[in-house]
Amino acid sequence: MFKLKSVPQPLSILMVAIVLAAISTWLMPAGQYNKLSMVDNKSFSMTGANGDTLLPLTQKTLDQLGLRISVNKFINGEVLKPVSVPNTYRQEASNPQGFIKVIQAPIKGIYDSIDIIMFILVMGGFVYVFNETQAIEKGIASLSHAMRGREPVLIVALTILFAFCRASYGMDEEALMFYPILVPVFLAAGYDLLVPFAVIFGGNTVGGISAFSNPFSTIIASNAAGISWKDGIYERLILFTLTTALFTWYLLRYAAKVKKDPSTSLVLKIDGVVKPPYEVHISNQDVAEQLGLKTKMLLLIFLGAFLAMIYGTMFLQWWTLELSALLFGASLLVGFLARINEKIFITQFVKGAESLLSVAFIVGVARGVTIVLNDGHVSDSILFYMSGLVTHVPPVIFILLLFVFFFFFSLFITSTSGMAVLTMPIMGTLAVLINIPGSEIVNAYLYGMNLMLFISPTAMLLPSLALVNVSLKVWIRFIMPLLYVLLLICAVYLVVNMYL
Repeated sequence: MFKLKSVPQPLSILMVAIVLAAISTWLMPAGQYNKLSMVDNKSFSMTGANGDTLLPLTQKTLDQLGLRISVNKFINGEVLKPVSVPNTYRQEASNPQGFIKVIQAPIKGIYDSIDIIMFILVMGGFVYVFNETQAIEKGIASLSHAMRGREPVLIVALTILFAFCRASYGMDEEALMFYPILVPVFLAAGYDLLVPFAVIFGGNTVGGISAFSNPFSTIIASNAAGISWKDGIYERLILFTLTTALFTWYLLRYAAKVKKDPSTSLVLKIDGVVKPPYEVHISNQDVAEQLGLKTKMLLLIFLGAFLAMIYGTMFLQWWTLELSALLFGASLLVGFLARINEKIFITQFVKGAESLLSVAFIVGVARGVTIVLNDGHVSDSILFYMSGLVTHVPPVIFILLLFVFFFFFSLFITSTSGMAVLTMPIMGTLAVLINIPGSEIVNAYLYGMNLMLFISPTAMLLPSLALVNVSLKVWIRFIMPLLYVLLLICAVYLVVNMYL
């Protein structure tokens, strides 16, 4: 059994990670690959040792650079971030990050993450304004009464839903919206805080392992590797079914144990009696809550905001600006319909943003780790030396080493799209040299990176835990036995698919 005696606060963990990243810039050689990006839909710009060089926006340019990517992927906006150019790594003068840089890193991280931070703060304001109407309290009471005795069905349905949303269109930060809604439902049903956290974060993360059509991971990685994102889709669908079913069974087993005997709760054993950082209203009445017309309209606005958010992300290329504006507009509409006093509206909105300020800081500070590595020019060095280690081994060993590489490298680069454009052009070229299908390179990236996201302190784990006020120690104790099994399944799956 995995044991962890004590865990510092999330911000402390991230500051330690920043310090370790800074130390690595003193110990590792600095270096970078040339980076290629499109400029004004007219030409490529390649950034190298001698500055920027303009190149023709043609397929011939990509072929000459060894990039197996269609030029249409750049023109259509499917590849937006600078792409690493194979065989262009160069060592540079060391640029170690000292004390001042370490102190600046969290602030720079907040600057770089301001769009996500604003989304989180506006979300908090929206939730508090909506709570002022008491519509969510009545809606939850009605839902809890309707699902009484059928809570396992709700766990199964929601876990599969979150997994599907991540696997299909890439839900990530948007999942933060669901904690204030679902936590009261599961608490009213007799579960602990870990159950709704596992449903939302765990379900969302397990869906990322086999993301069959995720535009932010599978599609970008496939484009960067020069293959169709549909290559390997059937094996990913099979793995999605297997891993989601396994995670759901594991969660149901824990939830049933807690419901039967609350003293078995890991939250109670490790954290004691804790409450989430926002108001939770639980109704234990035996009579179903009768919802009036105004309450139904308010709940419809709430539901409509979520559906619009999902539709906009999937089909309209919305991101945090549009999502934040959507929630802000929904807040105003709720305030108008419920006739909330102007002073109360502003007070509640600000109070809601304030309640999630610690979550916002965690997101920003986590970004500081990547900033230190990038400023110290060691991110590409890690990729270069690791790729060199795996080039002269048998294909099966290569794919397993690549799986391990992505697992640990995800501690430093938490963005799935950022990881894809940095590594896939290099790894895709290596795959051709040793005759490995490009789809397996993409799978090794998906499996390794998303399995690490279950426990990575530099990704969305710590902000999500802060939303339910559950400690990292609780989650580690819960997830580690299953994570070992998932690691084994994915490793075996990669090896078996090498021979199919």
